[in-house]
Amino acid sequence: MDQRAVEQFVAVAEELSVTRAARRLYAAQSTVSAGVRSLEHELGARLFERTTRSMRLTEAGERVLPEARALLAAATRMHDVAAEDDAQLRGRVRLGSFAGLDVVDLPHVVATFSAEHPLVDLVLSASPHGSTGLMDDLRRGRLDVAFSSLPGRSDPDIVSVPLASLPFVALVPSGHRLARRRRIRLAELTDEGWVDTLPGYGNRVLLDRTLGERGARRRLVVEVAELPSVPRYVAAGVGVAVVPDVVEAPGCVRVDLVDGPPPWPLAVCTRRHDGPGAAARALVTALVGSGASGAGDRRPPRAPASP
Repeated sequence: MDQRAVEQFVAVAEELSVTRAARRLYAAQSTVSAGVRSLEHELGARLFERTTRSMRLTEAGERVLPEARALLAAATRMHDVAAEDDAQLRGRVRLGSFAGLDVVDLPHVVATFSAEHPLVDLVLSASPHGSTGLMDDLRRGRLDVAFSSLPGRSDPDIVSVPLASLPFVALVPSGHRLARRRRIRLAELTDEGWVDTLPGYGNRVLLDRTLGERGARRRLVVEVAELPSVPRYVAAGVGVAVVPDVVEAPGCVRVDLVDGPPPWPLAVCTRRHDGPGAAARALVTALVGSGASGAGDRRPPRAPASP
């Protein structure tokens, strides 16, 4: 059985789109379509119901999908076992990370990892939907390893290794009415205009959940696609923000929160059902060993002492 055709089938089944599957596999759409047709011919069964606008798995396709995933996982393990006597790791590892936020010194980790494992093709990508998008990409097989800052919850499909846990702080412009306070409550900010990331980012999920539990509402005036961009709008006087204490924030004053959201968690994640290959496991080890960058040199000034 052609392993490439099996991989193409799994990609189409998870994306329910030949176009997206081809993009994920870095292949032409015609190649992916031909691979799926070849597998259907070999198995003697239609795996997809196709219309001009959509496609879905047939009952046979639903039965074949878990077996196909298991076959690909077994193939990965076979390569790993065969290479146990070879000091050089091989393969491709797709890592999902946060755009513009180096909680881990990722450039250094990547440079060191690539020097130690030159035969591993390391591909980095981000998601416009933050941690939520990264975890969806991981579950669907678009990624092999991904960072996540979503609040902790039991997920039978995901293995998470914690890297850091950072408190939330308020950011206000210098000269703001609260800028001289040492500590404030979330309720003292609800009448302000707010700056935040887009829905789906881990920090936004935690903050929205906390505000919802307290029945508090806020007025969002700006939503940005990267957490490091939030302080720029705060410094310009557009609004206030509540963010993990990790971003650089020149021009802002950092004020501690008495009752902020639970700490912002950072973890590196892999899938459980097919497990990461040897190269992906080595990358996870490198990321965990690097530790999370300290937030101390990134913090904006604290609020001056004030009763």
